[in-house]
Amino acid sequence: QVQPVESGGGLVQAGGSLRLSCAVSGVSGRTFSTYTMAWFRQAPEKEREFVAGVGWITGNTRYADSVKGRFTSSRDNAKNTVYLQMNSLKPEDTAVYYCAADEDRRIIIAIGKYDYDYWGQGTQVTVSS
Repeated sequence: QVQPVESGGGLVQAGGSLRLSCAVSGVSGRTFSTYTMAWFRQAPEKEREFVAGVGWITGNTRYADSVKGRFTSSRDNAKNTVYLQMNSLKPEDTAVYYCAADEDRRIIIAIGKYDYDYWGQGTQVTVSS
């Protein structure tokens, strides 16, 4: 069973940095390399929203406007792992961050939550002002 597992969340002051990791088990490295991987987040009483994605073809990336220039997503196919480096964090970045995998080999990184097939349990990120 394909299972993403997030780690690296925590409490940080505004302006600080955090690095999230997502390790995907239950799948071979070759299969993992064909997944588009993405990060979503959900704040209390808000919809789950796309944050960043890393494509399967060339490792291309896509970001929500709210995080462009501050967040960077990358992947290590040898480790079945994807990362989200978050810099210049703001209180409005506070949310539960989820890792998700899309197995459909899309050319364009999807931003809709229903386009993703496998989800982690989430990790809490809290940014204090």
